[in-house]
Amino acid sequence: MSLDSNAALVLFSGGQDSATCLAWALARFGRVETLGFDYGQRHRVELDLRVPLRVGFAASFPVWAERLGEDHVIDLSVLGQISDTSLTKDVAIAMQANALPNTFVPGRNLLFFTFAAAIAYRRGIKHVVAGVCETDYSGYPDCRDDTVKALQAALNLGMESRFVLHTPLMWIDKAQTWALAQDLGGKVLVELIRTSSHSCYHGARETLHDWGYGCGSCPACELRANGWEKFRAA
Repeated sequence: MSLDSNAALVLFSGGQDSATCLAWALARFGRVETLGFDYGQRHRVELDLRVPLRVGFAASFPVWAERLGEDHVIDLSVLGQISDTSLTKDVAIAMQANALPNTFVPGRNLLFFTFAAAIAYRRGIKHVVAGVCETDYSGYPDCRDDTVKALQAALNLGMESRFVLHTPLMWIDKAQTWALAQDLGGKVLVELIRTSSHSCYHGARETLHDWGYGCGSCPACELRANGWEKFRAA
């Protein structure tokens, strides 16, 4: 199977990290497609923001508009059905006995990468881009660099291909993620991500804070807010 080395598929949830990764890919590759997953997440509003975000990217950056390709959404509702987490059920966010927060959805990123590779294979795309990281995260084991490298090896062996899994945010924190967005698209991109992306685990879109919309108290909001304050203070 021949893969286009100038094409990328971005795992695009509608959140800050994936929006920054989309910009990163658009700055580097000639054809960039996006992929979202509906797995029954409580903060499903992020899926509703994906299309407006893509429109915003195209309207604000004409060069990127020419590179922005098809969008794909996969129904992974079965993941939500078998998961017992605070991201897929109406339960309070808390730490578990294994020291992981109950926002961890077991197998989520493993499935995301696998389905992404299957689509990339069909579309002839060599590069797969995701916003996972080890720096500002909740300890999710499927966000670790070792996990991604192991997945790349397994996917390439299993599909007889040479995919490259990119994780541009792996070693940077949220403040640096804001700074990366500014480097890629200036204040226009920062404002687009601030107002049009979504990170809040509760799906709250009623209040626009300095750092964006959200409840302001869940771990995702706190992480985003702290990163924004550090970014603005730099």
